Amino acid sequence: MVNLCSDNATGVAPEIIRAIEAANAGTAMPYGNDDLTGQVEAKLSEVFETEVTAFPVGTGTAANVLCLSVMTPPFGVIYCHEGAHIHVDECGGAEFYTGGVKLCPLPGSRGKIAPDTLRAAITGVGEPHHAQPATVSLTQATEAGTLYTPDEVAAIAEVARTNRLNLHMDGARFANAVAALGCSPADVTWRAGVDALSFGATKNGGMSAEAVVFFKRELAETFAYRRMKGGHLFSKMRFLSAQLQAYLQDDLWLRNARHANAMAARLVEGLRALPGADLVNPVEANELFVRLPEAVIAGLLDRGFRFYRWGGPTSTEVRLVTAFNTDPADIERFLQAAHALAASHGKTGAALAR
Repeated sequence: MVNLCSDNATGVAPEIIRAIEAANAGTAMPYGNDDLTGQVEAKLSEVFETEVTAFPVGTGTAANVLCLSVMTPPFGVIYCHEGAHIHVDECGGAEFYTGGVKLCPLPGSRGKIAPDTLRAAITGVGEPHHAQPATVSLTQATEAGTLYTPDEVAAIAEVARTNRLNLHMDGARFANAVAALGCSPADVTWRAGVDALSFGATKNGGMSAEAVVFFKRELAETFAYRRMKGGHLFSKMRFLSAQLQAYLQDDLWLRNARHANAMAARLVEGLRALPGADLVNPVEANELFVRLPEAVIAGLLDRGFRFYRWGGPTSTEVRLVTAFNTDPADIERFLQAAHALAASHGKTGAALAR
């Protein structure tokens, strides 16, 4: 079966499996007091070219909502894109862990918030009848598969800074973004004005490991307590840290992401000539959103290919996600099957814009 539903559908990178096995030897101090956990923070400081305070956690949702809980008071507002994971897919986690903040979802084309849209939404400052503007959360790569450039992040950061707001980045696919942008991790985070990052590993070869990285280190002052109270301080933390250490070692995180991005690029190349295909967003990382003829979708599903219809069971828009270990041969099988189905059903129409 060729599964393009999600980069969560994959297994674990061999390097990370070996690191977990190595961490299993002997004993280590619990609750993050082991050597590996300290090494991860030091490595993240090296990767980001600045001293950071970092905390391993087990899931991307935990990383997001716990991070936001120290950035936003319970009477605060978090501004995010209307398609952001914290708004659509985290079951009110941000509201729960922050003690009842108000999420303010903002419109924006291709999954991104524009500075002017954010600026216009910031209202009610100092008015006790209104929730108070506190935090902006950007998703990198976005839920539309697009990217914020360093300059775009900096423009949002300028609005946030002018209005005394914190800036959070949901980086579940941060590796894919950095690999595609070709910039340093620092350039698209703290140098551009980001205060804290949810640094993802699970979607890119990890088993279950993320890190909350604070560039504005004073924000981390109460994070350890919130992580414990929230049930996310692992007693055997070394097994999360072993994953992150291996992930960062020798740029495994970027090598994995480059492969995933390359597989997505190959899909785009192959779909360009498919009659009736229509690309919804530019493909800038490892996610594609494309409209396909219903006969092609149904035929692919019947042949065992797996992907999500985006927008409901009758939608002809599908999401295709490639991963660190996507087999190039599977991409070719998918493309060959799609073209054969289109030809057999006599579909015509404009191919993807080049």
